[in-house]
Amino acid sequence: MTNVRTRIVGDRDGVAAEAVIGIVRLWAAAWRLVLRAWAEVSSVVTGLGWTVAALTLVAFVAGYRFGLREVVVVGFAGAVLAVVAAVALIGRSRLAIRMRLPQHRVAVGDDAGVVITAENPTRLPSVPTTVEVPVGTGLVDVAIPAIGPNATFERQVPVPTLRRGVLDVGPVTSVRADPVGLVRRELVWTTREQVIVHPRTIAIPSTSTGLVRDLEGQATTDLSPADIAFHAIREYMPGDDPRTIHWKSTAKSGALMVRQFEDTRRSHLVVVLGIARGEFGDDEEFELAVSTAASLGARAVRDGREVSVAVSQRTPEFAKRAVYAVRRLPTVTPTRLLDDFASVGLADACLPIAEVSRIVGSDTEGISVAFLVVGSTVGLPALRLAATRFPVGVEVVAVICEPDAQPRFLRVAGLTVVTIGYLDDLRHALHRSASTA
Repeated sequence: MTNVRTRIVGDRDGVAAEAVIGIVRLWAAAWRLVLRAWAEVSSVVTGLGWTVAALTLVAFVAGYRFGLREVVVVGFAGAVLAVVAAVALIGRSRLAIRMRLPQHRVAVGDDAGVVITAENPTRLPSVPTTVEVPVGTGLVDVAIPAIGPNATFERQVPVPTLRRGVLDVGPVTSVRADPVGLVRRELVWTTREQVIVHPRTIAIPSTSTGLVRDLEGQATTDLSPADIAFHAIREYMPGDDPRTIHWKSTAKSGALMVRQFEDTRRSHLVVVLGIARGEFGDDEEFELAVSTAASLGARAVRDGREVSVAVSQRTPEFAKRAVYAVRRLPTVTPTRLLDDFASVGLADACLPIAEVSRIVGSDTEGISVAFLVVGSTVGLPALRLAATRFPVGVEVVAVICEPDAQPRFLRVAGLTVVTIGYLDDLRHALHRSASTA
């Protein structure tokens, strides 16, 4: 048999073989301890700490080698700093630190925060410490004072909500370090959580979106042999359903007469948001557009309507050709929809509004109303081209978002153009477009 023992022992036998094996095992255990100690030291020593350690070693060697007392003093100063740093790491925190998010979803401008709780379960007072709380791209230092026995300390850390987005909060990390910054030990207390900042929306009355007649409203002008809304009675023609024969009229006229109905349909709303950077004047304009699209989509979902919300897919930076696809946002609940709107952003390379309309118009069945939400740099010819990409009979409403602009209303063949300067203008604009439709 050939294994590790035979390779180490060789021809030795008895006490000599056992001694060799004992030395090897002792060496392996010592090496594991050295590696573990090195891992512990390297995890707490900072870059400045390694620099000071190297300078201290060089100062001692050079000072004693060449008899330079001043250099030796520098070496002793570095050694003192190393001792102070080692003393700063002695002991461990007995606190129990937790993080609580009162709200995981807020709207732009709402108050939001994370509550940091530190509890001292021991019988002795704790020492003051500091914990770090990452909030988005920033880092907040929370100073925890001395806490008495079996006492609790709470502090709320504000979360910025000036802009929509998804903010990572945490994990809460306690830090122990020396005054100079040679060593730094971190202890993670919590996991990372997210705060979703929804775009600002307004409440749109359900009647404002009634540009299309549905089952609860009026019938369309399309005629059908069988539906709900009765239209008229006409003579029988070959191919008509015998079940639609009106026997009383047939008896009076002496000829077969059938009933004719007007088509009724549920409104399928489509909201298309342009995200091409060239279609917006600035970021403020795009934020107004996002809030507009989110308000329209959320209102339709709350009304129980069939709704589709789409934006263009981004084209990768080094792609050979443009990506001809759209991204559909979930419309299961208003919350799910607003969650996805929180992460929608401008793209330098994506399809223009006309191409997005073409894809949505061809891939979506039964569209009755299409809202195109764009920026001020999109002209009327581009909007008319986008309107023609939808099937015939679709009511197309283009909402141009131009901050601080006066509300305007324009109706051309197959297209209604509404310009809003503030989000509150959307409610009045839709009411006007619905009344004139």
